[in-house]
Amino acid sequence: MERSVVVAALPDPLRSALDEELGKYPQTRLTQSVERLSSRYRENNPATAPILSSEVDIAAYAGYRMPATYAAVHAVLAEAALRAPEFAPRTQIDVGGGTGAAIWAAADVWPSLEKSTVVEQVAGAIALGRRLAEHAGGPAVRGSTWQRGLIDPAAPAPDADLVTLSYVLGELPEARRTDVVRWLSAKAGMLVLIEPGTPAGYERIVQARDELVELGLSLVAPCPHEGACPIPRGKDWCHFSARLPRTGLHRQLKAGTLGFEDEKFSYVVASRTAPERADGRILRHPLKRKGMVSLTLCAEAGLTETIVTKRHGQAYRAARDAEWGDAWPAQSTVD
Repeated sequence: MERSVVVAALPDPLRSALDEELGKYPQTRLTQSVERLSSRYRENNPATAPILSSEVDIAAYAGYRMPATYAAVHAVLAEAALRAPEFAPRTQIDVGGGTGAAIWAAADVWPSLEKSTVVEQVAGAIALGRRLAEHAGGPAVRGSTWQRGLIDPAAPAPDADLVTLSYVLGELPEARRTDVVRWLSAKAGMLVLIEPGTPAGYERIVQARDELVELGLSLVAPCPHEGACPIPRGKDWCHFSARLPRTGLHRQLKAGTLGFEDEKFSYVVASRTAPERADGRILRHPLKRKGMVSLTLCAEAGLTETIVTKRHGQAYRAARDAEWGDAWPAQSTVD
């Protein structure tokens, strides 16, 4: 199920700093690295060795994936902030954080952040992430801590108000994923897991979702309930979309002609406190006809169909503006 498009661009200081870093390498070398990394990313199989093996690979990775990762993480965190308005994190740990897109996104969503930590196994990614972070305006990113480390459930659990893991579960052997989810959630105030918006990515997320519910955490987003996911497994999948603008250099790296791209992702956010939960979430493009809107909802009762007509007044006006992926009822109908 695909969400309506959300637009999220890299912050100007990050975009400028990234362009400067990419400018250090010949365009042909960057393009070759992007082609190889793109193929590896699409496979999304467990990694037996670090994917980023050279400085040009790391720069190409940052140029190729950082804008999309930022857009997806920003969209997810913005939804979490909407569902949990009292949550004001002061600390964040981003595990497997690459060059730091998630700490930039979190700092934009939550100005309350005071300390951000990135844990990453590739030394070159840490070095580049640090250089980029020096250009940030806010203290959480500019003064961020970068630690070289592995995803190791035998190590002390990440201890922060906000713990994030983006596009990493698919890099882990399947047998390790449950232990990793338990480890990440052990001391997190809020845990955010994001995977590619593919059937396989959704399957990893829904398995993590079930584990988090079993551990007693409250689901913040996107799920409006903690019952079994009603989407038929193997026949459909829940995913969302964030639109990001492409700079000229970004278009060259991806051999694209459009000025934007859509990043598809699946995710789950869980917390130790119950969120402000809507009754349901819209799972398909609303069917809008004269005087009537039909909504397909994911709700505690399962997949349901709701008809909203003109006689519903404010609810009808909200339904006319509603999009695929929005919570329902809309906030404007319950104020």
